Amino acid sequence: MVKLNRLSDTPILKPRPKHPWEAAAVFNTAAIKHNDLVHLIYRATDITSNGQQGEYINSLGYAVSGDGIHFERLGNPVLTNDIPQEARGPEDPRITWMDGKFYMLYTGFGGRFSGDFRISLATSSNLIHWERQGVMLDEPNKDAALLPEKVNGRYMMFHRRAPDIWAAFSENLKDWGDHQRIMGAIPGSDWEGTKIGLSGPPLKTDQGWVIIYHGVGGSPHKYSQGIALLDLDDPTRVIARQAQPILEPELDWEVNGFVPNVVFSCGQVILGDQLYVYYAGADTAIGLATIPLEEINSFGV
Repeated sequence: MVKLNRLSDTPILKPRPKHPWEAAAVFNTAAIKHNDLVHLIYRATDITSNGQQGEYINSLGYAVSGDGIHFERLGNPVLTNDIPQEARGPEDPRITWMDGKFYMLYTGFGGRFSGDFRISLATSSNLIHWERQGVMLDEPNKDAALLPEKVNGRYMMFHRRAPDIWAAFSENLKDWGDHQRIMGAIPGSDWEGTKIGLSGPPLKTDQGWVIIYHGVGGSPHKYSQGIALLDLDDPTRVIARQAQPILEPELDWEVNGFVPNVVFSCGQVILGDQLYVYYAGADTAIGLATIPLEEINSFGV
């Protein structure tokens, strides 16, 4: 059975009270390796992310590391709440490198009315300066990432029409169609019976595309991480899925933060013979769990 192993019992990134934009929480981080460095684009809030203190504002911060564990951070955010669709800020980024640039899908949270959140796209050449490309799907939607390769000449985007993981296709990254339900929540499951959504972008292996995804279930609700395998040539087809989660909220800071009982990932990187999975605990801080790459490469065999 595939299981993630926490590298530390404490977070690797915490809020910084001296910076108002990330004073309360840092969580839900994209992760990508580039030029032998690990880069994180993380979500941050000025006040508690559960809304109990009022209307928190999201920003996206940047951190970089040589070893994937110890990070240096910029003092200012790389994306803020400066357009109407993101009046409450950008959320939950996932980053894919393709066509010589970085593509970041994230949730633009407007907060102007119920359901005012949209999958949005920004691109960059250096992971610090981002150019918004606008809303990708004009519907309440989130948990989106691009497959790192085109499928039959088209871009493939994973998204979430609750309670399931879906995919859509495009030739130009603007017009999306051919929506297909990829994988459904399992009714009655104590960890993924309510809804599921993609975590980081899929990983290519000889066996197929490995996806790490989050599942919500139980009473009270908890967010856990699971794993599945998609067909290499047809990534809309699930060929393996583990019944048990690979990571569940267990530590105090994962159970008792601003949103209790949550482990939530938006990205992972390969370092040496290990897969490093970055995850948020209880919408408050960021942790790190690893697994031998051999186990990922052989998943589904």
